[in-house]
Amino acid sequence: MTLETRNFIAGDWQDGATVLDNRNPSDLSDLIGAFAQADAAQLDAALSAARHAQAVWGATGPQKRHDVLMAIGTEMMARAEEIGTLIAREEGKPLAEGKGEVFRAGQFFTYFAAEALRQLGQTADSVRPDIEIDVRREPVGVVAIISPWNFPVATPAWKIAPALAFGNAVIWKPANQTPASAVALTQIIAKQDLPKGLFNLVMGAGHTIGQALAESAQIDAISFTGSVPVGRGIAAAAIPNMTKLQMEMGSKNPMVIMDDCDLDLAVAHATNAAFGGTGQKCTAASRLIVHARIHDAFVEKLVAAAQALKVGHALESGTQIGPVVSADQLAANLAYIDTGKGEGAELLCGGTRLERATEGHFMAPAVFAATRNDMVINREEMFAPITCVIKADSYDEALHIANNTEFGLTAGIMTRDLARATHFRRNARAGCIMVNLPTAGTDYHVPFGGRGASSYGPREQGRYAEEFYTIVKTSYIYSGAPA
Repeated sequence: MTLETRNFIAGDWQDGATVLDNRNPSDLSDLIGAFAQADAAQLDAALSAARHAQAVWGATGPQKRHDVLMAIGTEMMARAEEIGTLIAREEGKPLAEGKGEVFRAGQFFTYFAAEALRQLGQTADSVRPDIEIDVRREPVGVVAIISPWNFPVATPAWKIAPALAFGNAVIWKPANQTPASAVALTQIIAKQDLPKGLFNLVMGAGHTIGQALAESAQIDAISFTGSVPVGRGIAAAAIPNMTKLQMEMGSKNPMVIMDDCDLDLAVAHATNAAFGGTGQKCTAASRLIVHARIHDAFVEKLVAAAQALKVGHALESGTQIGPVVSADQLAANLAYIDTGKGEGAELLCGGTRLERATEGHFMAPAVFAATRNDMVINREEMFAPITCVIKADSYDEALHIANNTEFGLTAGIMTRDLARATHFRRNARAGCIMVNLPTAGTDYHVPFGGRGASSYGPREQGRYAEEFYTIVKTSYIYSGAPA
C-alpha cells in the first residue's frame, strides 16, 4: 500500500498548510509519515464541494449506493491484514486486534450497503377524505464526522457507512494520533464512483479544524466520538446553527462479580474487559464491583492474570498488550496511579512504565484494590490499562454502586442466577448490558450508545442509525373526489 500523506478535498489529494509527524508508539524511531494539516481555506473548499456533491448523491438510486458501499467493505475485509498492520504500527494495538478491527469495519460497510436497499417509506390514509399521506426519509445533508484514535478505522466506518448509505456527504476529521489509518480508508473510498467532493478527509487539530466544523453553518449534522469536555464544547458551538448532534463520550463501566459466578470465567472476562486494547476503550471495565464472599479469591486470580499478560511491541508475536498511544497518554495514566495511591487505594500490581527492546510507551497493567466509588479513579474515565476493585456486601449494594456514576455506556454482571441477571439487565442504568460477558464487545447490526454523560442524540449502528442520518418528510396528496 502506497502511503499517501495528504488531505482528500473536493475529489483531489492536496498538501496541507503544515505537516505533523506520526511515529510508532511501539518504536519511536519508526517514522510512519509526515501528514498534512489542513487550513481554513481547504476546509471551506471541502464544505462547498460537499454541498454540491450531496445534491447529486442524494438523488442517486439505492442500487448505486449499495454497490459503492459493498465495494468499500469487500476491499477492506480483503486487506484486513495489510491495514491492520498499519493500525498496529501507528495506534499500538496488537496485530490480531488491528486486523479484526479492519475486518469489522468492512462489515459495517457491507451491512449498510444492504440498508441502502431497504429504505422503505410508509403510506397512510388521512383522517380527511380523498387525501393520502406519504412518509419517507431524506438525507440530512452534509455530515461532519469527528472520530477518535482508539478505533481509527472501525469508529469512522460505522459513521461514514450509514452517512453514505442514506445519501449524505461527509467531511471527516480523524484524530491526529492516527492519520495513516484515516488515509488508508480514504484511499479505498476515493476509488469509488462518487460525485467529486462527496467524501472529504480533512486532517487537523481539534481546536482548529474540529472547532471550525462545529461552528459551521454549512454542516447539517455532527457525529462525534471522544471525551465529555470536547463533546460539550462541540455542542455549545453547534447549537446556534441548530446542527443535529450525535455524540458518544465518556464512560466508567462497572462489572459486577457476584458470589455465585463461575470465578475463573469472571476473572477471564474482567481481564479482557479491563486490559484489552490497553484499556483504551470506551467500553472497558474500569470498576470491578466484587461480592465480599469471593472478593479475596477473585482479586488474587485477577492480579495473577494481569501480571501474566505479555506487554510488548504491537507487531511482535505473542503480544497481548501493546503500548499506550502517546507520551501524553502515558503521563496521564501514571498520574492516575499517583492519584489512586494518594487517595488510599492499594496498588496490587502494575502501574509502572516498562522498558522493552524498542523505545515506546509501554505500561504494566494495574489493579487497584481497597477502593471506594467516590475516589477520583472510580469517577473519571482514565482510558488506561488500570482497573479498580470495589467490595460490595450484597447484590443491592453492588447495583447501587454500579449506577452511582454520571456515565452509563456499558455495564456487566457475572452470575449464575437468572433472576438476578434479569433484575440487573432491567435496572442497571446503561445503554448496553452484558450478562456473563466482558463489558467490551458489541455487534454492528444493533444499536450502540449510552445514557447520562456517555451519549447524546440518536443511537449509532444497526437500523437505528437512520434516525440520525435522515430527516422524516410527511407529504399530503389530495386526489380529488371521483367524478
